[in-house]
Amino acid sequence: MSHPRIRIQATITATREQVWRCWTAPEHITRWNFASDDRRCPSARNELKVGGTYAARMEAKDGSFGFDFEAIYDEVVEPARLGYTMADGRRASTDFTERDGSTTVTTTFDAEAVNDLEMQRAGWQAILDNFKAYVESR
Repeated sequence: MSHPRIRIQATITATREQVWRCWTAPEHITRWNFASDDRRCPSARNELKVGGTYAARMEAKDGSFGFDFEAIYDEVVEPARLGYTMADGRRASTDFTERDGSTTVTTTFDAEAVNDLEMQRAGWQAILDNFKAYVESR
């Protein structure tokens, strides 16, 4: 089954190595991996190698809902690119491109069939924007 592809992007004022570390280290992931202030990421695990597992718990702070996001890495090129397959078979990739002291993070992912495409793009972009704010505040 073919899925539409969605692309999100943010440019972060930090080196690619700093961005990579914050993107991949569980102790950082739990501090930015949510779309709004009423959500949280209480746990994350990251086995950064081809065939390795990424897992993060995402939930509302009030406990009203939550889910586990899981994926298996298909590609790991430190500190430039990650590719993975999500538990439902959809694929995604993230590229880290440094230029003039800033790093552009670009994620392209297969949309899922339940939620509207704009809602998915906005949700993933909100998480990426939260990541940008986290890295730049360090």
